[in-house]
Amino acid sequence: MPADCLYAEPKAPLTWDAHLQVLREVIALHAGRPTPPAASLQARRLLLDTLGCALAGRRADEVQQLETGFSRLEPGAFCFPEGRGMAMHGATQVLAMAATWDEACEGHALAHGRPGVPLVAALLPLGLQLGASLGAFTDAFVLGYEVGARAGAWLRIRPGMHVDGNWPALGVAAGVARLMGLPATGIMQAVNIVACQLPTSLYLPVVAGRTARNTYLAHSALLGLQAAFASAAGVDAPHDALAHYAGAHAAATPQPLPAPAVMLLLDAYFKPFAAVRHVHYGAVAALRIREQLHSGTQDIRSIVLTVYEEATVYCGNRAPLTPIQAQFSLSFGVAAMLRFGNIDPPVYATAHFNDPELRRLEALVVLQVDPDLTARRQRGATLLVQSGSGPLQESVGTIAGDASQPLDRAALCEKFQRYAAHSISTGRATEFCTALLESPPGIELRSLWQQLLPRPSPADPASAPFKTLPASTAAHP
Repeated sequence: MPADCLYAEPKAPLTWDAHLQVLREVIALHAGRPTPPAASLQARRLLLDTLGCALAGRRADEVQQLETGFSRLEPGAFCFPEGRGMAMHGATQVLAMAATWDEACEGHALAHGRPGVPLVAALLPLGLQLGASLGAFTDAFVLGYEVGARAGAWLRIRPGMHVDGNWPALGVAAGVARLMGLPATGIMQAVNIVACQLPTSLYLPVVAGRTARNTYLAHSALLGLQAAFASAAGVDAPHDALAHYAGAHAAATPQPLPAPAVMLLLDAYFKPFAAVRHVHYGAVAALRIREQLHSGTQDIRSIVLTVYEEATVYCGNRAPLTPIQAQFSLSFGVAAMLRFGNIDPPVYATAHFNDPELRRLEALVVLQVDPDLTARRQRGATLLVQSGSGPLQESVGTIAGDASQPLDRAALCEKFQRYAAHSISTGRATEFCTALLESPPGIELRSLWQQLLPRPSPADPASAPFKTLPASTAAHP
């Protein structure tokens, strides 16, 4: 071996054959068949929710600046409502960052992350560019989600890392390769191309209150997109690249992966609040207690939140100085819910964020680890509030948006309408929800997306996006 070669065989023998076989079977299963109706509907629901989060997050100054920069340097056919046109790669980055900005987007408990956001960010601009159908989008999304969720369950991150810039790219590669019409071998090759270059994405920006973390899913989306195109071009990778990554660079778990036929997508969770999922359990308990407070929060003298250990590890940030710190703060979430009765994006605006009573309540919160929940690897929280009228206590084990307690259509559409309100009218939002959830799979993504955009002038029909693009071979049968 040359002296300057940095490659070395892993010290431990590779023991990941069963995990790799599951991923290969998942790809073979979903690459060769249309999506089952339940999974197709769930994919549409996740697309709707992610777009709502993106339309809300797009109002942030940083996201607007990014969108403006891409539209000037790389103009293209994709545009948001009232936005300027961007090329595919710029649109992918803006979509991913905007959907993440308020921390109100989807996730998967077993994966310990969110496989869906970067998939939407990569697949939607590409699907629009190709002229793909809604059915082709959902087929690709489901395959990518099943790969990504299993990757997250297997390739657990090392301490000090954040998942968003890591394994989600594996699912994106699989989903994009599926949309491009690659066979199962080409899809797995795209996954292995990503495995050769998975980055170390730090949790540090969250602790420091910096928004660099919001670029991570954009990186995952771009990396997956690049790998799929590379695979389509004939670029290859070692067939055991994922096994090498798992053995040498991840905190990979030997726990068997769910069988290929199990639809992990159906276990995806939706967030009713704009905060990390770990924050939701204490926040729901706080909402229940708030409803019992007859004289407001001024009489509250002590607050104790008992929660599973993982929540304290990722969301133990106290006295947050920036919105991203607050989104990852158990104490802020409890205090905000007690004070305002909701945790929506406006709670991070200056007027609410620096509210003196909210800050007083946040300082009162004491965090404790629940050893039983932790031992059972179960999520939940108990909140005890002492006020002038006596103690109030609430325990929460499941919350709206969990697989066992899914958001119904009315709640999902109401969230979309609320989050999109600054971009489109309630009527247009309602029409889009109906069209996305009810249209046949053969409808073109373009026709759906144009329902969100301003109506083109009759005198200038060429102003409609994607008017001159050729028909795609990626249309759904």
